[in-house]
Amino acid sequence: MSSVSEGLLSNPIAAAVPGTPQAAPRPLTEADAVEIWIARWLRIRRKDLMARYGCDAGRLYEIWWGERFPGAKDKAATLFRERYPGLVERTSFGYRRIPRTLVRPEGHQLDLFGASVKPQ
Repeated sequence: MSSVSEGLLSNPIAAAVPGTPQAAPRPLTEADAVEIWIARWLRIRRKDLMARYGCDAGRLYEIWWGERFPGAKDKAATLFRERYPGLVERTSFGYRRIPRTLVRPEGHQLDLFGASVKPQ
């Protein structure tokens, strides 16, 4: 992977800055797929990923749906835990950016009122 893309992933804010270098179109590799998963969990915009890897949205969704490089998600989750240990508890490692299940620790403030929030 090029040093430009490594530098952008090490600084997620740089990915949102206009003028991000646009990569020439090329086939995506498994290493790219791992970095694309990590970028998704860091909430880097799809538009920025398309510019960075020189691909269209369809190639990104092939990775996220597991059609290409199905083992990349597990490798990315392991790598994410090593790189960003402070973000692990706040990150859902699924496909969806916002998980559909409600995760609420026991003794939450709503429990004081007997509120029972159940995911649908």
